[in-house]
Amino acid sequence: MSFFSREKTIAPPGYNRWKVPIAALSIHLCIGQIYAFSVFNQPLTKVIGITESVPEDWKLTTLGWIFSIALFFLGASAATFGKWMERVGPRMAMLASALCFACGFMISSLGIHLHQIWLLYLGSGVIGGIGLGLGYISPVSTLIKWFPDRPGMATGMAIMGFGGGGMIASPLSVYLMKQFSNETSVGVAQTFLVMGCLYFIIMMFGAVIVRVPAEDWKPKGFDPAKAMAKKLVTNAHVLVDNAVKTPQFYLLFMVLMLNVTAGIGVLGQASVMIQELFSVESVGASKAVDASAAAGFVMLLSLFNMAGRFIWSSLSDIIGRKNTYTIFFSLGIILYSSIPSIGASGSVVMFVATFAIIISMYGGGFATVPAYLRDLFGTKQVGAIHGRLLLAWSMAAILGPVLINYMRQYQIEVSKLPKAQVYSTTMYVMAALLVIGLICNLSIKQVHEKHHLNENSTK
Repeated sequence: MSFFSREKTIAPPGYNRWKVPIAALSIHLCIGQIYAFSVFNQPLTKVIGITESVPEDWKLTTLGWIFSIALFFLGASAATFGKWMERVGPRMAMLASALCFACGFMISSLGIHLHQIWLLYLGSGVIGGIGLGLGYISPVSTLIKWFPDRPGMATGMAIMGFGGGGMIASPLSVYLMKQFSNETSVGVAQTFLVMGCLYFIIMMFGAVIVRVPAEDWKPKGFDPAKAMAKKLVTNAHVLVDNAVKTPQFYLLFMVLMLNVTAGIGVLGQASVMIQELFSVESVGASKAVDASAAAGFVMLLSLFNMAGRFIWSSLSDIIGRKNTYTIFFSLGIILYSSIPSIGASGSVVMFVATFAIIISMYGGGFATVPAYLRDLFGTKQVGAIHGRLLLAWSMAAILGPVLINYMRQYQIEVSKLPKAQVYSTTMYVMAALLVIGLICNLSIKQVHEKHHLNENSTK
């Protein structure tokens, strides 16, 4: 196990830092599969009925909790193990991530075979979610240390893979389910087994090749004083236990939580949403969106999710993190408020284009926030601070899907609305949440120097 220790990952002099993003992408492209989990929802509602749902089958609201639990434990494990990851290094954390993520698929496969929903909650939710958290923060923290001159671009490179993971997983999942489906199986259990093995191999490749810079390393020509000249950028360091005592941490916590809540509910039910909004009953057979087209929509969202993470975070190196988030919230308010009108118009193209922009900003928010933390709190324990902040993701993982799923169910069962009309109220609620997020972002100021690490601080 000494191979996985931090000491074994310290890069030698002259090491090319551009090799490190390959390790980061190996992890994030795998764990980003969670963004394509919605393609399993419809097949999982027919595990017993096979061709159509029967009373004994799981309901969509029951299955929706898998996605929420996984993202809750992503944030919870990142917060819990952030300091441990900084101590043992990224390679050990990536090993733990690969083991948890792969085991989650195996346990869920057994749960489908036995038709026990608690095994899916445990496998893809709890254990897989812990794998998500460990795999998420370790490459991000490592890249920030390698790219102090371009932290936004660096975090964008890593987290871009997390957004793009769904783009790969969506068609792969559909293909594997088709190969394994027959008269007695929808093919999801077998698909989980194959994907668990495949992802473990790829993630272990990333763990083997990852490196961390030496303590006194800095890129050639990098001047920390110039970086400090930018607004809200510090060259000092704040330890994680002090960072959580600052108002900046909690304002940024709200910024991330509200930005994620607005996007995550949509991503979790993207496939079902577009099929219901543009069903045969609402727009006619010629414009209706079927399951295959919906899977393509999920894949397209993953593409914009991935691209947005790199483009927006790289742009933040130029215009600043605070200005970037101001754009996210201001534009998001307008776009979410326009969704009901676009849905009523029956324009699939406008609907897809609007959500493509929304999801690009959702992904961009994830990629920009580690650099925002670095600007405010320095790099000393940025991974651990990032882990604590990801509890905001955990809360959003519950709030977002619950708003989408249960408001949808209430309006169908109680208000008796057609499925094509059940998302309008939800979109206005999301826009209102973004207004609060905008206020929080505009309130962020530089961290007071009393929180900075100094010679007498515990290191």
